[in-house]
Amino acid sequence: MSDVYCSDCKRATEVVFDHSAGDTVCSECGLVLESHSIDETSEWRTFANESGDNDPVRVGGPTNPLLADGGLSTVISKPNGVTSDFLSSSLGRWRNRDPDRSLILAFRTIATMCDRLGLVATIKDRANEIYQKVEDQKSSRGRNQDVILAACLFIACRQEDKPRTIKEICSVANGVTMKEFGQAYNKIVNQLKLERGQLHAWDLMRRFCSHLGMNNQAVKAAQEAVLKSEEFDIRRTPVSIAAAVIYIIMQLSDDKKPLRDVSIATGVTEGTIRKSYKDLYPHISKMIPSWYTKEEDLKNISSP
Repeated sequence: MSDVYCSDCKRATEVVFDHSAGDTVCSECGLVLESHSIDETSEWRTFANESGDNDPVRVGGPTNPLLADGGLSTVISKPNGVTSDFLSSSLGRWRNRDPDRSLILAFRTIATMCDRLGLVATIKDRANEIYQKVEDQKSSRGRNQDVILAACLFIACRQEDKPRTIKEICSVANGVTMKEFGQAYNKIVNQLKLERGQLHAWDLMRRFCSHLGMNNQAVKAAQEAVLKSEEFDIRRTPVSIAAAVIYIIMQLSDDKKPLRDVSIATGVTEGTIRKSYKDLYPHISKMIPSWYTKEEDLKNISSP
């Protein structure tokens, strides 16, 4: 209750709000001070000890233009205590024939993979679009669903300029092998006539450096060095080149980190980093920016 001025009592009195009628009533004289008012507060509250089956929410999720009904379908479940009711079983069979059922399950899997990789919603939406196009052409039937979804997510990352390595994608795709992934990726790219694009070591540098906690100067030096490395004929994958450049920069940094840490942060094996480092070593003096280190410090870097 709260105090409101009553015109009959000629003073501020306590009032009572009648929720059923929407009336504000003076508690002393019974005068209706306001009628049919709208209660804008929440109609329910959720407490920590409430069971998950007693959720009073009456709203659904956002619409999804990729689904036939926009994601606004009605969910029908059996009444409590009913085990063999003909009507509920018929409705259950009807629900199982929902044409969007497979899409919804696929979109959930993509969302889970995006969450595990820390990807933004725009990448998830792009992956959903790519998968729907694949489904429309009915070419994914009989194939491992996880492989198809992983390939769609990989393509979406590339298209949104937030590339992830094949190894990273496969790590969240329920045991998908890189060989399976490669076959599915090639088929989808050819089928949808997509540009393959090209992954550059530059695309991976900032994220890898962030994993290692490198400071801004070291990150900038690594980015400049990896750009310079493109001038040389280094026949290594962009991921291994990025890892080797980071390892070189870390040797010149005050905050040195062992090769094992670089391997964990980049997902590249220590042996592969060593081989890439060996290929880059003859060009170190031309790669590392002069503002970052002195020439004599470059001579002190251990040879491969």
